[in-house]
Amino acid sequence: MPSNSLVFESRVTTSYSHLSHVLEHAFAHTNQHKAVLVYDTRCVLAQVLSAAYRQCLPDALCIDFDSTAPHEILRILGTLQQGDLAVLVQSTNFRLEAYRLRVELFKQGLKVIEHPHLGRMEGNEIDYYIDALAYDPDYYRIVGRKLKEKIDSAPYGIVDSDGAELVFSGKFESAKLNVGDYSEMKNIGGQFPIGEVFTESVNLEDVHGKVRVFIFGDTTFSINKPATPITLVVEKGQVVDTENSTPEFDQVLANIRADDGVVWVRELGLGMNRAFSKDRTVRDIGTYERMCGIHLSLGSKHGSYAKPHIKRGEGRHHVDVFAVTKSVRFGEEEVYRDGQWIV
Repeated sequence: MPSNSLVFESRVTTSYSHLSHVLEHAFAHTNQHKAVLVYDTRCVLAQVLSAAYRQCLPDALCIDFDSTAPHEILRILGTLQQGDLAVLVQSTNFRLEAYRLRVELFKQGLKVIEHPHLGRMEGNEIDYYIDALAYDPDYYRIVGRKLKEKIDSAPYGIVDSDGAELVFSGKFESAKLNVGDYSEMKNIGGQFPIGEVFTESVNLEDVHGKVRVFIFGDTTFSINKPATPITLVVEKGQVVDTENSTPEFDQVLANIRADDGVVWVRELGLGMNRAFSKDRTVRDIGTYERMCGIHLSLGSKHGSYAKPHIKRGEGRHHVDVFAVTKSVRFGEEEVYRDGQWIV
């Protein structure tokens, strides 16, 4: 068995390789701009990524979050200029006074790479996470844009959930990309790992049918994998019944109904990250969301799309659920089969 130090160094080497590609191809970062790394060392994955970024960014100013006063961190970050890079490596989620740090950094015009909740990844999940950082520009950008084109022009869509079908009978909202191409975006960066195209039905009531869910986000923002997939029954865009549910999922639905009134099906997410699958999972739901396949959001909350009957900021819940997916069609064209996108 290799020693822990050898495993650590191997993980740092792999992370360095992946993150170097991210910095070069997604961020076009050069030494002409400053870089600041804010990190902690509370978990193994944070230690690995911090070491890798130090190699990728040898001139970066590195700040240990736990040994630096919050006002000093904010002061240093405040000295950065537009186009500079801020990297946040976090075992949990950095909180500095009342700031949502990534939002404030975007306001400065900075490029931002955020790795939150790393402490939730343990054991093999650490390696799955590192694998998920691999950046293939041709795959993400070409396939991602083709999926957007199919979505934006589709008259309808169908998710074949291997024994159930969820039908989106009308047009979709203009799809948004999270594929490491920021050329047409106001903000450069976001939460990593990346790899997703997402949309939702223009008219939420156009969604109906059934979908089988093999993983859902529970009340602790962790993945929950029931022994048997849970079937959601959807009518006019709302979850009205379930089959093979569990007490944990019943609680999720009860919480949504208590706060939002009904359980809307909103986001249709097309995950593209091939490092995550039905069998290669990580506990953090915000990370696993990039899993290569289909996920949906339950609840009224969605920051990207406005609906006339749901005021922005009105909904409290956005719960990701992951569909058993045999096939996906937009119009008559199949775009997903056998666990991969085929555009």
